[in-house]
Amino acid sequence: MKKFFAAVGTLCVAVCLAVSAFAAEYGEPNITTQTTMKELRENPSIKGSGFYTYCNEWIEGDTSYDDTPISGYVSYAAAEDAAEGMNLVIENYNKGVQITWQVYTQEQIAETPALGMVQLFYFPAETENAKYVMVVPGNGGNTTAELNEGASIANQLHELGYAVFVLRYRSFLNASDNAPVYDIGNALKYLYENADQFGVQRDNYAVMGFSSGGHIVGLIGSDNEQFGYKAFGIPQPAALLLGYPINDFFEVKPVYHIIMDPLEVGWRYYWTNISDVVNENYTPTFFFYGKNDVYMKRMGYCLQGPLLEKTLKEKGATYECHVYEDAPHAIGPGRHTDADGWIKLATEFWEEQCK
Repeated sequence: MKKFFAAVGTLCVAVCLAVSAFAAEYGEPNITTQTTMKELRENPSIKGSGFYTYCNEWIEGDTSYDDTPISGYVSYAAAEDAAEGMNLVIENYNKGVQITWQVYTQEQIAETPALGMVQLFYFPAETENAKYVMVVPGNGGNTTAELNEGASIANQLHELGYAVFVLRYRSFLNASDNAPVYDIGNALKYLYENADQFGVQRDNYAVMGFSSGGHIVGLIGSDNEQFGYKAFGIPQPAALLLGYPINDFFEVKPVYHIIMDPLEVGWRYYWTNISDVVNENYTPTFFFYGKNDVYMKRMGYCLQGPLLEKTLKEKGATYECHVYEDAPHAIGPGRHTDADGWIKLATEFWEEQCK
């Protein structure tokens, strides 16, 4: 009998240790604006989720920002929501939700390894059959802004009741042969074909894009059969929701061509302006930009938001535009700026198009 109880006791201890070890695989949703990037990346649930956090570094694994808090890593206007967005990732992962989804198949990735970086990060809604938004961050240098214009945006959209998919796509040196256009279009096709699996509505979806991401979203919102939504065999989005979108890459066009597509003479997405493809059937568009956007001023301010708004109006497209005094580039949700609250305005516009 003593041996029996001893065996039971040993088993209980083993079970407790196993449970403790299993629990240790999960992180706590205690991320704040002062959490350093190293602390964030070492959170077991962030690690396990696969959410990409190297948004400023050129090389994944670079330790340059290890001691930088989230508030110094993303814009001041996005820090609070970026931290809460990371907590949302942790909470979902701890519930057993698969956060990271590959857009391309393993066979495609084996043939072209760069396709492996094309991922959707899933933020489910609280209710089934919710509408969804695919968020396309901007890209600076060699990376895309999954924290500044991804997780931070997902947090606000989640609070409004929507399902959200943040897209990581190929950019800069990996953006040759119109890769970003194909990545965004194929990601939308993937969501359309797998809507039931995610428990979201197949139609009435919106696409949200920022900066250069907004430029590509703007092209896909057209009915152009070469690169618009028709080219990917998907229904027209209910709305495009754009934050400080680049309409015209201006003097950067030849630079992009030399760096990304040397010696190529075919169509390249960065040579086409959003305003070039707008017509009366263009996808209903909500967009905003700021008068103090220094980045846009360097690229010919009058060729950006002002020209896009003028063209939408002249072509008879459905749109809503907001111009703010204080809305610098890459502000994400816009906290502590004049653009604070723009996401709610954008979703109200979207809901109006769904009626």
